[in-house]
Amino acid sequence: MAIFDIKLSKTIAKALNISVSDPRRQQLKVLRKLLKKARFTEFGQQFKFDEILISKHIGKKFQQLVPTYNYDKIYKEWWYKTLEGTSDVCWPGVIKFFALSSGTSEAASKYIPVTKDLIKSNTLTSFRQLISLTKYENIPKRSIGKGWLMLGGSTQLQKGPTYYAGDLSGIQQKNIPFWFQGLGLYKPGKKIAKERDWAKKLDEIVENAPKWDIGFIIGVPAWLQLCIEKIIERYQLNNIHDMWPNLAFYVHGGVAMEPYKKGFERLLGKPLTYIETYLASEGFLAYQSRQDAKGMQLALNNNIFFEFVPFDDNNFDGDGNMVDNPETYMIHEIEEFKEYAILMSTNAGTWRYAIGDTVKLIDKANSEIIITGRTKHFLSLVGEHLSVDNMNKAIELVSNELNLIIPEFTVTGVPDGTFFGHKWYVACNQEIDENNLAKLIDEKIKGLNDDYEVERKHALKSISVEVLKEDVFMDFMKSKGKIGGQHKFPRVLKGKMLAEWQAFLTSYSLH
Repeated sequence: MAIFDIKLSKTIAKALNISVSDPRRQQLKVLRKLLKKARFTEFGQQFKFDEILISKHIGKKFQQLVPTYNYDKIYKEWWYKTLEGTSDVCWPGVIKFFALSSGTSEAASKYIPVTKDLIKSNTLTSFRQLISLTKYENIPKRSIGKGWLMLGGSTQLQKGPTYYAGDLSGIQQKNIPFWFQGLGLYKPGKKIAKERDWAKKLDEIVENAPKWDIGFIIGVPAWLQLCIEKIIERYQLNNIHDMWPNLAFYVHGGVAMEPYKKGFERLLGKPLTYIETYLASEGFLAYQSRQDAKGMQLALNNNIFFEFVPFDDNNFDGDGNMVDNPETYMIHEIEEFKEYAILMSTNAGTWRYAIGDTVKLIDKANSEIIITGRTKHFLSLVGEHLSVDNMNKAIELVSNELNLIIPEFTVTGVPDGTFFGHKWYVACNQEIDENNLAKLIDEKIKGLNDDYEVERKHALKSISVEVLKEDVFMDFMKSKGKIGGQHKFPRVLKGKMLAEWQAFLTSYSLH
């Protein structure tokens, strides 16, 4: 049975309304709903949610009475209680699931609360995205009803005193709607999804691959590419479409696709439709809802209240830490093509929470954004303000110009006498002139970033590149226990992670 043969109830049909008209009204409605549900929690009582609810200017009153939070602050003051099994802390009830998230640089795991309400909201946003595909033109719609290969974290979660913890992808897969499982769409299936050992999971997927008719693949590009390469090698295929002729869609997120596309597409027999999503441990923020759209539409009417903080020197220090009382704006107040950090309030008890990502609104009429990087993953040693978005675009341009496959890279700041420089570590298995590559990357970034171009004439004196085999990057991730699932190589290295990377490279060269 094709997925679009399902008859939806009026309630579900109403919930799936994806109109983006009047973003302000949608967001205030969401905020009111969240405040009403949480007003009797400890958090709601302390910060006077009842008083906010009767205010004529609910958004402004909320911003006035409720402080902003990062993870360390909200965990220290509130979330630690939920791990102890205390109910009604920031959201009604006891928190049964926590998404373990260490981002790409922090060593200690973060415990992000995941409620049943949040899981339902994530599922609803996923279904809205699926429905949006019916509006796409010239795509094989028969593929929508085929199998969905989700390459995520293990659904075998760690058991705590009163909760379970693991990757969000594992928690979400563990709670996949019964109708989706009943249709037989979900792959690799419950048994394989439980496997914690990444190598064993890959082997089992490769073993079972011929039994499946896959229309969608979902996962982080680096690990999904590795999986497909193993399938092609095992069965001596020309490309993955020899086995899965109905494969038509790739749903990706969490990392820019551009650096991976060239290497990924050599594994295909025909083009895929790429669909970008913005699914974080804290919630499903946005998704690509229009064919060939440059950005993703914010999920404005599904239990996430968004605020935006200008990513500038007034609101963030040199290390990317947000000040205590930043300027904050709602969706209808922000400007196109200006960089903002996101604050979230959700039905999992995150309140005015800095997720750590930076975005730009690129289409105000459709509330569409692009992710530009992380508040702590940027380089601005001398005011060059080099974002991850700049880096990704430069690598894409250079790869196309030189016909290179560069699946991974990372950048760090280095001293250059009394001045500074940037050092790039680039993964490529082809022969490259490192000096020429550095020169081209430098040229591309100058064309993308005016601040960078100015500083290259002054205090930013050198740009260097070290080319490494792709396996070096993958082996470093393995050494950190960050393989498979949602794990991604950091685009900027600083502090402890930089020291560990440098020590790893020294050790690696000795073998």
